[in-house]
Amino acid sequence: MTLPKKHLFELPQGVIYLDGNSLGPLPAQAANRVRDVVTRQWGGELIRAWNTAGWMALPQKVGDRLGRLIGAPAGSVATGDTLSIKVYQALDAALKMRPGRRVILSDNGNFPTDLYMAGGLIRTIGGEHELRTPAPEDVEAAIGEDVAVVMLTQVDYRTGRLHDMAAITEAAHKAGAVMIWDLAHSAGALPIDIAASNAEFAVGCTYKYLNGGPGAPAFIYARPDIVQSIEPALAGWLGHDNPFAMELAYRPAMSTERLRVGTPPIVQLALLEAALDVWEGVDMADIRTASLELSNLFIAEVEARCPQLTLASPRDGSRRGSQVSFRFEHGYAAMQALIDHGVIGDFRAPDIMRFGFTPLYLDREDIVKAAGIIEEVLGGELWRDPKYQVKSRVT
Repeated sequence: MTLPKKHLFELPQGVIYLDGNSLGPLPAQAANRVRDVVTRQWGGELIRAWNTAGWMALPQKVGDRLGRLIGAPAGSVATGDTLSIKVYQALDAALKMRPGRRVILSDNGNFPTDLYMAGGLIRTIGGEHELRTPAPEDVEAAIGEDVAVVMLTQVDYRTGRLHDMAAITEAAHKAGAVMIWDLAHSAGALPIDIAASNAEFAVGCTYKYLNGGPGAPAFIYARPDIVQSIEPALAGWLGHDNPFAMELAYRPAMSTERLRVGTPPIVQLALLEAALDVWEGVDMADIRTASLELSNLFIAEVEARCPQLTLASPRDGSRRGSQVSFRFEHGYAAMQALIDHGVIGDFRAPDIMRFGFTPLYLDREDIVKAAGIIEEVLGGELWRDPKYQVKSRVT
């Protein structure tokens, strides 16, 4: 396989895009796919398109294609709704599997929505459970016999720190806990074999490295041997075994489809399907090799040029995902200046400047050029311009 595949994306001229870890760029064929869904299918077929255009089967079809990228077998990945909803579903199902235990274990670097959903679930079911969040490096030692479920994001959204999926899952199971992995920052960025890990659940979003677009549907994986024992907390119409039987009582589907909730977002699923076309023939091992080469080069170039920045990510590539973060006291303003000068990354409070590496559309020339622009912005203190001090709603 030859990397990158820049021709398969719509990338603005004069921009080096280092923020695919937050929102992937537009795949070149996505607009045409959406246009077909809107004009020919919806416009021409109207409600008939649920059958004639295969809309009803699209969530499962896309789920199986996602499954290939995370090492999940066919039929084990359901798509739709949002990542927050999928976290809630997985957590509720996991707690029901361990009714005698009262602890949800995560870490204090986890993405806020995962912790918020855990807190909300605890309040909803009576407030008798406890959410514990030790430091990431202390998680494995904190897995005791009172832990019902371990819920972790594989790649830390701030620093890119990478949890050891195999070791932590084994530790969770040894202690009798259920394992949930959030793959939001790792799906499409590094090789994952969720089936081999033996984790019960995995969740993730598709608008980052998978390039599904803003608001793209989330996914949930459930280990095949436990699916039929899952009692969905959100018993939606589309999770019914036969939605059009219109039964008053809920009867869950006999597959991972029971984890579907609402009507599938067909336009967004079609866009995601077009984005997944880019991944045909792509070996995730090649992606990982190229990602590490680019990120290692970036660290070397930036550290040589910009002593003002402090590396926040693990230096050892095997311990981080596909992003590199630097700390800088004036990180927000500096990032706004970088964006204005053609290098797009993003900022996370309090002082993290994040840069993502997607080998599908980035090469060594991009990385060296980006480092040069960072040197220009930092060395010349261009970030001091008052216009870069104004905080936007999205950072």
